[in-house]
Amino acid sequence: MGVAVRYVDKNGCLNERLLSIVHVSDTVATTLEKALDSLLSTHGLSVSSLRGQGYDGASNIRGEFNGLKSLILKRNLSAYYVHCFAHQLQLTIVVVAKKHTSIGDVLRESQRAKVVEGIASDEINTGRGLNQEKSLTRPGDTRWSSHYGTLINLMHLFSSINDVLEYVGENGYEDAHRAEALDVQEILNHFEFIFVLHLMRKLLGITHDLSQVLQKKDQDIVNAMNLVKVAKTRLQVMREKGWEVLLTEVTKFCRTNVIDVLDMEDECVVRERGRRKIEKIKNLHHYRVELFCSVIYIQAQELNHRFNEVNTNLLLCMTCFDPRDSFSAFDSEKLLRPAKYYLSEFSEVTLYELESQLDNFIFDVRTDERFSKVSGIAGLARNMVSTRKHENFPLVYLLIKLSLLLPVATASVERAFSAMKLVKTSLQNRMGGQLLNDCLVPYIEKDVFVNVTNEAIMQRFQKMKSRRGVL
Repeated sequence: MGVAVRYVDKNGCLNERLLSIVHVSDTVATTLEKALDSLLSTHGLSVSSLRGQGYDGASNIRGEFNGLKSLILKRNLSAYYVHCFAHQLQLTIVVVAKKHTSIGDVLRESQRAKVVEGIASDEINTGRGLNQEKSLTRPGDTRWSSHYGTLINLMHLFSSINDVLEYVGENGYEDAHRAEALDVQEILNHFEFIFVLHLMRKLLGITHDLSQVLQKKDQDIVNAMNLVKVAKTRLQVMREKGWEVLLTEVTKFCRTNVIDVLDMEDECVVRERGRRKIEKIKNLHHYRVELFCSVIYIQAQELNHRFNEVNTNLLLCMTCFDPRDSFSAFDSEKLLRPAKYYLSEFSEVTLYELESQLDNFIFDVRTDERFSKVSGIAGLARNMVSTRKHENFPLVYLLIKLSLLLPVATASVERAFSAMKLVKTSLQNRMGGQLLNDCLVPYIEKDVFVNVTNEAIMQRFQKMKSRRGVL
């Protein structure tokens, strides 16, 4: 289990650090809770000090009654749970692929093409197209951008991939390899595959920026929510106005790569469907209604479902601190709502004080030129400390810090697990949990440990216990 902490330091800077990689005997919620309690107590912290918790959405975590987040909420009502935005985004494409077979086919065939590419690299020195800077990348199960990159590369290298598939189909060393290469080539050169390939490239491109932002260490609730809103709006615009543009691009691509272009007025012949079981329809209906509109609708529906938390007061109201355009989004009434969730910080009497401070605060910062170019809520917190306004408006500053502590993604922990394969290699696969943690934390938090001198390390080692030699 990886644990990262998110906090605001005395300078008003938002920090997110990997605290530890904890070895657990099982993944039962109660076991995870005990491990978390032990880790926090080691660092002088406790569950009562938490003001937000974020996970990847596993059932043992998000369970309403016995999940880890519920167990923590029973002990601390202020530790509000946010399902990792990056994980929710990835789940949308998983659901779309499951609900629409054509989408799943494109993603699967992209992976098969990568496998055949690997076979070609092992068996032959192609020298024709694939011996270049770009190649297909195997899409990751939990990385939205990996699917996007794979589809872009597939389009860019389409001609070269066809050459390799044809070569392996004719000259592969094994019958299975030849059969698979020819099968993949046949599917890739079908109009429906090209259509869905372009459609998915556009859909994934719409939310690619959101995916990239969620992988950064300095995630911002305002930016994340704005990009979610942009994605939903662009999906609606694409559904209303994007058909002709998409069809034109697909037609041009097919003609460039000598693929038969279907007449939209002809009767549709859909692969792997029994003709007796379906009504006869035109290509236009199949591609525009059953594919284009249907896939966009499912994608938009999933975004609305997966990101329903952005509509809650706790997250939505916090964006009112956005300093852009002279705090145009500021709304003191909305900001008082999330303050009521934190009963340990804001009593009924304190809420009256906060209301007055909010009105004074907005009047002050709007007339202060030092706040005219502030960017993001994190920048607002830093600027308040540097101008000492956090002393004048302590309750406002506290509310700003609480908004920053809510995690919108778990990228830091995921980066730790990605780095694990670099530390725990095949030559060190018997590395124990404590040693693994001691190696991973300095490796990941380089910017912190680079300031630790060799002298300090030797002195710490010397004082651990009495030794014969002196370093």
